[in-house]
Amino acid sequence: MKTSSLRLKSALLGLTLLVSAAAHADDTPRYLDDAKLHELQTVIAPPSVPGSAEDRADRAVTDRAYAAARGKDEATLAKKEEEFDAFAFARVLGPGFDATKLPHTAALFTEVQKETAKAVKEAKNHWQRDRPCPLDSCHKDPEADEKNLKKKSYAYPSGHSTRATVFAVLLGKLLPQRTDALAGYARDVGWRRVVRGVHTPQDIFAGRVFGQALAQAFLANPALQKDMEAAEAELTAAGLTAPMGEAKAAMVQ
Repeated sequence: MKTSSLRLKSALLGLTLLVSAAAHADDTPRYLDDAKLHELQTVIAPPSVPGSAEDRADRAVTDRAYAAARGKDEATLAKKEEEFDAFAFARVLGPGFDATKLPHTAALFTEVQKETAKAVKEAKNHWQRDRPCPLDSCHKDPEADEKNLKKKSYAYPSGHSTRATVFAVLLGKLLPQRTDALAGYARDVGWRRVVRGVHTPQDIFAGRVFGQALAQAFLANPALQKDMEAAEAELTAAGLTAPMGEAKAAMVQ
């Protein structure tokens, strides 16, 4: 009976979320408007001066990480994470965290990702920091995947690091028992952008700061709070908000 009630609540809240998403299909931001996204840019400190000792040291870390990881598991995972969304967190949440099984949660994070991307793009274009080129990877990549490594956008802040941080904070509110694992995975995603050779540590640290600020702004928004209720009901019905033992049992049933 309890499970049926949770599923009904999920369906009703989810219907509200889907109707709201349809109303915003014209690309009008649902949570944070352009003015708010612009305001949040102020949390990002300037990167190192190009060519300075600090800048060279920062880029040297990427050179070493890229060279050391080539051909290893971490480099393979970094390559797979080129396409990264909230459901990559299934790596720590388990296979039940699946967009096809959680449509309301997917709708929420699709909108969050879209608005986060807009904020990151503005920040990158403002700072215009060049990406690193370990082993001349920007021109002739030793791993023969130039299509992925030839980035048109600037480096600062890292979009992956920003996005992963936002996702981890929001998912942590929905799944508080997994907060540490979520935060750890988000940090690893950022670091693997260094391993991938497309960012420096400064880029990913800036992304973490920016992601935290964006996440708090999202959480303060009434529309997002409503959509989080729908997502929480859906995750609860799927057994994902239960303690890990109970969640695994629910997935098996």
